[in-house]
Amino acid sequence: MSTMSQLRRLGLFDARVPRYTSYPTAPQFSDAVDPGVTAQWIKAIPAGARMSVYVHVPFCRRLCWFCACRTQGTATLSPVETYVESLKSELRTVSGLLAPGVEIEHLHWGGGTPTLLSPALMSDLAEAIFAMAPLAEGAQFSVEIDPNEIDEARLDALAAAGMNRASIGVQDFDPQIQDTIGRAQSYEETRAAVEAIRARGITSLNMDILYGLPHQTEERIAESVQKVLSLSPDRVALYGYAHVPWMAKRQNLIPTDALPTPEERLALFETARKLFVWDGYEEIGIDHFARPEDGLAVARREGRLHRNFQGYTEDTSDTLVGIGASAISRYRQGYAQNNPSTSGYQAAVREGRLATTRGHAFTEDDRIRGRIIEALMCDFGLSFAGVAKDVGVSVARLKEIVSGVEEAFPGMVELTDERLDILPHGRPLARMIARHFDAYAMSEAGHSPAI
Repeated sequence: MSTMSQLRRLGLFDARVPRYTSYPTAPQFSDAVDPGVTAQWIKAIPAGARMSVYVHVPFCRRLCWFCACRTQGTATLSPVETYVESLKSELRTVSGLLAPGVEIEHLHWGGGTPTLLSPALMSDLAEAIFAMAPLAEGAQFSVEIDPNEIDEARLDALAAAGMNRASIGVQDFDPQIQDTIGRAQSYEETRAAVEAIRARGITSLNMDILYGLPHQTEERIAESVQKVLSLSPDRVALYGYAHVPWMAKRQNLIPTDALPTPEERLALFETARKLFVWDGYEEIGIDHFARPEDGLAVARREGRLHRNFQGYTEDTSDTLVGIGASAISRYRQGYAQNNPSTSGYQAAVREGRLATTRGHAFTEDDRIRGRIIEALMCDFGLSFAGVAKDVGVSVARLKEIVSGVEEAFPGMVELTDERLDILPHGRPLARMIARHFDAYAMSEAGHSPAI
């Protein structure tokens, strides 16, 4: 039986499963985690610890039709200015709960469009963040940059604030595809942004590209990938487009009859993957690629690769504090998510309260299964002894959990006395195999295709 036939038989082309940037996944969150619980978790961060911080800016000058992120359009800076004041209020509240000496190891501004902020707002926000906790030595400070929404003054402000990594969403350079997904961004505009970023000494650059877009063919994605390669990013995320118009209403503007079939999606991914590998990039997990000298590639080789809400990371901190509407925090005790409504979020933080509306407190089983899933998503395999040490559980307990995986995915995994590994030809099934270890009931409606 061919590999394609095996993948089809195992349901790869029909399944919709989580991306597993967290475990449990967000649909399992409940209102059992409230502002009081979150406050206790923040207070429990040890003095002198290093944490990561994510700041969410949910505004865009234009709304791209393909995007399923929590964003809203704005024609003026007025609501953005009000929102930044709310971010500063939340930062002050968190600061009042933190133990002394806590530093930031990784800082990321996402959205939305963080570069919508004016230079003055950027400087003001950075100052408020560092008043809460300073950047640690060697810290990473990354910002998502829209080439259509950046200029010299804003780049100067970001560089002065300490940004040392930039992230640019490309999606696809083909004009017809861009027109169909509502995302106009030429190669020339992108190249100009890259050159301006590097001119300021910011040498670390990420790029995102999508497969599975309407009208996308193997020839078209190959051309877009080659244009990305000409810009020499340090790392690239190759994400599968998730068409979920029942969740993201703007996606109703995208014609479903122009979308590739699941089998075609796999071919698009393979075309792009091969080009990145041929150009010297190392494969990182299920959908990232990095230059051998990049920190992500080094972390993978050294067994230090992790996965969180931003995807793959070399971040080793066990605390990620999310700031802003809908932002999700990860503490050692569990997850906490802010109010997804911008108005509800702002009402809470302006009163000096945390804006948590839901979350999840980890159980022992969550920790075990979460580590198994992370190892499979990062390394396509796990050592029983290593995971047992990580989560403080017996090897016998791990073997009990993984028993049955060979029967569920025959010929796709290898189970020995020491390890569980996904075989190379079974890697397209990684998210489905991870789902095998998910103890929670799941509705497929809110998740993206398995390929």
